Amino acid sequence: MLLRSCLLLLAALLPGLAPAQSAGPASAPGVVETSVVKIFSTIRAPDVARPWAKASPAEATGSGVVVEGKLILTNAHVVLYASQVQVQAHQAGDKLSATVVAIAPGIDLALLKLDDESFFDRHPPLARLAALPDVKDAVMAYGFPTGGSNLSITKGIVSRIEFTSYNFPVSGLRIQIDAAINPGNSGGPAVVGDKMIGLAFSTLGGAQNIGYIIPNEEIELFLKDVADGRYDGKPAMHDELQTLENPALRASLKLDKGVAGMVVHEPFGKESPLKAWDVITRIGDTPVDDQGMIQLGPNLRVRFQYLVQKLVRDGKLPLSIVRGGKAMTVALPVGTTRRVMVPDLQGAYPPYFIFGPVVFSTASQQLLATSGRGAMANMFGSPLFTRMLDSPAFPDEELVVVPAPFLPHRLAKGYDSPQGAVVKTISGVPVRNLRHAVELLRDARGEFTIIDFDRRGGEAIVFARKELEAATEELLTDNGIRAQGTPELLKIWSARSAK
Repeated sequence: MLLRSCLLLLAALLPGLAPAQSAGPASAPGVVETSVVKIFSTIRAPDVARPWAKASPAEATGSGVVVEGKLILTNAHVVLYASQVQVQAHQAGDKLSATVVAIAPGIDLALLKLDDESFFDRHPPLARLAALPDVKDAVMAYGFPTGGSNLSITKGIVSRIEFTSYNFPVSGLRIQIDAAINPGNSGGPAVVGDKMIGLAFSTLGGAQNIGYIIPNEEIELFLKDVADGRYDGKPAMHDELQTLENPALRASLKLDKGVAGMVVHEPFGKESPLKAWDVITRIGDTPVDDQGMIQLGPNLRVRFQYLVQKLVRDGKLPLSIVRGGKAMTVALPVGTTRRVMVPDLQGAYPPYFIFGPVVFSTASQQLLATSGRGAMANMFGSPLFTRMLDSPAFPDEELVVVPAPFLPHRLAKGYDSPQGAVVKTISGVPVRNLRHAVELLRDARGEFTIIDFDRRGGEAIVFARKELEAATEELLTDNGIRAQGTPELLKIWSARSAK
């Protein structure tokens, strides 16, 4: 009683201090807090060096926000390769099972559907601001970052808006904020007033208070794209361009002083109407300056490619150019995908085929990123580097690689490990893709199977063909591998019996 009396007296003398008992009932959470959720994912990423297996399960957490259509929006990297996803509301004690219904790793967005849709009766969608915020606007970042289990709210300002690269080859608008965000904030909304301006997705490593959000404009494009149940991707230009700032360059092109724009260094694709040394002066009706920028309002300049996603119609983009001193217009074909020789897996698992002690797969960015020192030694002079961003020379071209060391067996005696090497030929026949490699192994009739690699130095490996076939089942059993290859490749392999 004496302690309580002292506390009451102190509270009377210092109005800012009051006993906890006098605080009254907690106020109900606001509309933003009601719409923000915590996401729990169990990730089973691919093991690209052992493509017959998946990596060990890893637990991850992130944030999300309720959007229209009884769906939850989050970042793709929060749920990519997730075998289980659960959602928990702010101040809720239960977790609800969720399913990924749409995902776009390139722009880092995903949509979740809940098994129990009654959740949305109490958690309405968060309104989104229709226009871009202004630099210096006050912004609040909501989410569930590391360091605690409750909802975190941090405050800052909009620092910068630009059009930049996301995950190659995708580009888009990006907003920089100085509100503190950390791992776990990914997928949480950034809010101006009581309306969302975008979704937190990244920070600048090594820098303080530099965070990035995906603005509503990119989110609207994603939601419109997946409305039919399929994600098609963002239209983009892939031509190689250079600025028109150098006086000698301008003089060599004999341009009038009033001409500004970007110079085409190398057109993309054989069907492009652009030619080297063309100068792109306008995209639609918007002028392009000598640095490749356009003006958006009085205080914002962005790369002109930003307008591609707004102006493309039926796969064509209107451009004004100057060619040989003459002004003209062209309709540039613009696609939503770009195939490269070393692609990103985009949420897929790598295909593989095993024959004897050799594992075959296809090139991927993930394989390069996880290659050890031994594998890197086999990549010197390899098309994994020299052709990494090249388009395929023909429609079904792939780089076939050996992702793993030899499976232990006497057949590999005396050979160096070919891990990381690109397969060039099988028994003298150039390999077009992984399916073709399986066909060559399947249809071989000679006494020996010879595998040669596209690398600097190294060696070819020679096996007795019948010994390879005989050893394969034994090797699969010894290494606990359940299948010789992925289903599509096994179907090709089994077609041998029909011949």
